[in-house]
Amino acid sequence: MKMKFEVSPDAPRPAGPYSHAVRVGEFVYTAGFGPQDPATGEVAEGVAAQTRQVLENLRVALRAAGADLDRVLKTTCHLRYPERDFAEFNTAYSEYFGEPYPVRTTVGSELPGILVEIDAVSALADTCETP
Repeated sequence: MKMKFEVSPDAPRPAGPYSHAVRVGEFVYTAGFGPQDPATGEVAEGVAAQTRQVLENLRVALRAAGADLDRVLKTTCHLRYPERDFAEFNTAYSEYFGEPYPVRTTVGSELPGILVEIDAVSALADTCETP
């Protein structure tokens, strides 16, 4: 099976030896994205703003690989303070996804200097039908 690795110039530069996304068959798998602004490297303030920036970064990476947020099948969401921030995170997250919602796992994670990180699995835009 062919694999195509992507690093989008429009997303924050990877902080280590990894790609933004890999396209395998009819699916795209992404790295975890943080809330850094791709132009400045600055981190958004607050969990809602960080969630929105993370999802914008994720959208850019998915589009570079031939997918988009409306084709996301699953997300894994990492929150530094899940008990405190879940409701605000969930409200911002819901601005980007509609029914049928992708499946989601949300976990508490030690995140250095950030509050939110999200990775995703998506179908390619040209291979998926939604109800």
